[in-house]
Amino acid sequence: MTSADLRIAISRLHFPVTTLGPGRRLGLWFQGCSIRCAGCISADTWRSGSADTTLAQLLAQLAPWLQQADGVTISGGEPFDQPEALAALLDALPLQPQQDVLVYSGHPLERLQATAALRSGRIDALICDPYVGSAPQTLPLRGSDNQRLFLLTARGRERFAQYAQPLDERARALDLMFDDDGSVWLAGIPRPQDLQRLRALLQAQGHRITTSEAKTE
Repeated sequence: MTSADLRIAISRLHFPVTTLGPGRRLGLWFQGCSIRCAGCISADTWRSGSADTTLAQLLAQLAPWLQQADGVTISGGEPFDQPEALAALLDALPLQPQQDVLVYSGHPLERLQATAALRSGRIDALICDPYVGSAPQTLPLRGSDNQRLFLLTARGRERFAQYAQPLDERARALDLMFDDDGSVWLAGIPRPQDLQRLRALLQAQGHRITTSEAKTE
C-alpha cells in the first residue's frame, strides 16, 4: 500500500479558521480520541471507526484551500491516535515556506517525542497536555492553562511567540462556520459562559442547537 492509499479518519475540514493560530488557516479535525477529557467541547470527534478516507482524497480536498491559507491547524479528536496517518499527512502537505503547522494533542510532549510526526520537523508549534476544566483559562490558544505551547522550529518561534503571554480578553474571538447541511461548528477556545450565550443567541433567532460537550464522570 502506498502512502496515498493510507486510511485517515477526519471529522471535518474548514477554511478559513482565524482563531487557532495566526492568519487565515486551514483547519483539520481528526476523528477518534482515546483521552476523552471531561468538559471537552469536541466530544463528537471521540468515536473512532468513522469518517474514513484516503490520504490522496484528503489532499485533493485540501488543495484549493491550501493555496489561500497562511497556515494549517490540526486538532481533533486526538491526531496522535493515528500516528502513521498524521506523519504521512505532514510529509505530503505541499506547504509554502511562509505557511506554518500547529498541532494540538492531549498527550504530554514527553509521550510524543519518539513519534515520527514530531521528529519530522514539519510541526512548527505544538500545544499539548490534557484539557482540565477546573484550571484557569488565561493563555491564548489553550483550553486550560496547564496546556503547554512548544515552538519547535524557527518558523514556529517567529509566528507563535506572541501566544506565550496571557490573553488580552478584548482579543478573545470565536469562529462560527455553517455547513451546507445546516450544521453549525465552533472553532476557537470558548469559555463556558461563551457557549451558554451563543446557544441563547442562536435559539432566539430560531436555530435548533445541540452541543457535544463532554460530561464529567
